[in-house]
Amino acid sequence: MLNGMRIISADDHVNPPPTIYAERVPKQWRDRMPQVVRRGEQDFLAFEGTEKPFFLLDGAAGVDARDVTLLAKTKLDGRRGGWDPEARLVDMDFDHVDAQVLFGSGSGGGVAIRTLQRPMQQVMMAAYNDWLAEHCSASPTRLVGIGELPIWDIDASIAEAKRCVKLGLRGVAIPPIAAFPESPAEDKPYFHPSYDPLWAVLSDLNLGVHMHLGTRALGRGLEEHLMISIAVNKSAMCEPIAVFIFGGILQRFPNLKLVSVESGVGWMAFLLPWMDNTFDRHRYHTKSKLTEKPSFYFHRQVLGTFIEDEMGIRNRDIIGVDNIMWSSDYPHINSSWPESRSYIERHFCDCSDDEKRKMVGGNAAKLYGL
Repeated sequence: MLNGMRIISADDHVNPPPTIYAERVPKQWRDRMPQVVRRGEQDFLAFEGTEKPFFLLDGAAGVDARDVTLLAKTKLDGRRGGWDPEARLVDMDFDHVDAQVLFGSGSGGGVAIRTLQRPMQQVMMAAYNDWLAEHCSASPTRLVGIGELPIWDIDASIAEAKRCVKLGLRGVAIPPIAAFPESPAEDKPYFHPSYDPLWAVLSDLNLGVHMHLGTRALGRGLEEHLMISIAVNKSAMCEPIAVFIFGGILQRFPNLKLVSVESGVGWMAFLLPWMDNTFDRHRYHTKSKLTEKPSFYFHRQVLGTFIEDEMGIRNRDIIGVDNIMWSSDYPHINSSWPESRSYIERHFCDCSDDEKRKMVGGNAAKLYGL
């Protein structure tokens, strides 16, 4: 607690061992699942004819920047809490965090180990959701799981969303952009009517739609230049927010919540008045069907999470105190663990107790029914 306030991190991660898939998928898929192979003193992920090393950045919380090692010798290097819920709870207690909202390290809407073979990806997503639910069952009031959906198949996504509820998961993640590289002709923006049955079900189930940054490169070759991507990828989330607002999704489904995850919030202070300006100048000749300004739908239905974003907190009156959620990003390299209290104090030092209470936990508690 922070002066009696509940602290909830709205964006943290799990790093499940790759062996979870073969342990959980139907028998006919097991021989095709990821495996761990040993080459000398280092483990590699073997999947679909390739072998790739494991990286430590996903589990390097608390490591001094000068001591960070890129490659792991085994998948189980790094913070044990990434896959062990009991170790996670110990680390949460040490950091004075009451609850965490958990995403896969594949950056949302697709497990970290991806295949272009949709039937196989679908069974792997289901296996991941099963594993995540088991992870969260260690402390259901403190560990909040966000499931993943096979967004290329609306009926399958609806079925998996309903299954996520039965599993005890509290939200779903989809890619920020509906893009299918194996079949570009199928690419349709989320405001396409074909997605409406999914938005309707998610709204009825009270499952927020989560979009985690980092699911596509910002330009050719940038996937190999980590610092460029990290520095600029947050504002790329403007696009999916504009799609959900200008595309009328949030107007048609007023109970649907949209969460921009790990994107920071400072850029939203520019986006909101600019969307309203765009609406005022172009609503008539474009025959917009919106009945309210874009900022109305944003303040009613959109939330964003941040790790470090003092500029965003300074502009909280524009963004909306009810639309901001703090996060620690445990156990990733950018995490505030184990110094989250100092991060919180620095960011919210000029906020009233009521404002602070909402942004450090109250908004998340309301969204996830904690």
